[in-house]
Amino acid sequence: MAVDVYQPFTNPVTKETFRCLSHNEEAYITEWIVQPGGYVPFEHVHVTQDEIFHIKQGELRLVLAGREQIGAAGQTVIIPCGVRQIAYNNKPEVLHCILEYRPGLDTYKVFQCFGGLVLDGELDRRGLVNPFKMMYFMKRMNARALARPSYVPGPVFRLLMNMFFMIGSMADWEKQYRRYTE
Repeated sequence: MAVDVYQPFTNPVTKETFRCLSHNEEAYITEWIVQPGGYVPFEHVHVTQDEIFHIKQGELRLVLAGREQIGAAGQTVIIPCGVRQIAYNNKPEVLHCILEYRPGLDTYKVFQCFGGLVLDGELDRRGLVNPFKMMYFMKRMNARALARPSYVPGPVFRLLMNMFFMIGSMADWEKQYRRYTE
């Protein structure tokens, strides 16, 4: 059965919980709760989407294009596509945000794969979901909603996606992809 991202799922390493609130071509909207000490596991770039944080509780610490920015409860922080970013919660209280990805594109399916890997425990010691399978899944779905590590240039990332698509095809990751998305 497909992963239902309307049900919350938590990365136990990064202390992030995600729950989809709504999705369509215009926007994918998710609740993002980060426990004290929680973080996004790597600096990344959203290639085709703006990311909008509506901070409901706590303090959001971001590093955008190398500069730290802090957002407080009641504020909205907009990160245009293409900007290097990483976020964390180093405060003793829970960070609660409503997070929008605009346009929505195929973010629901990307989150199904991301959530499936989290739920299956396919995480490294930093909490990063299995990057090889995630690249396979994104290539398999021809994802338009792409987030890539900021330290990997776009052409290299596309090459890696192609390479892991071939590896995943031979390793039969298709079964796992279907289990997450169908």
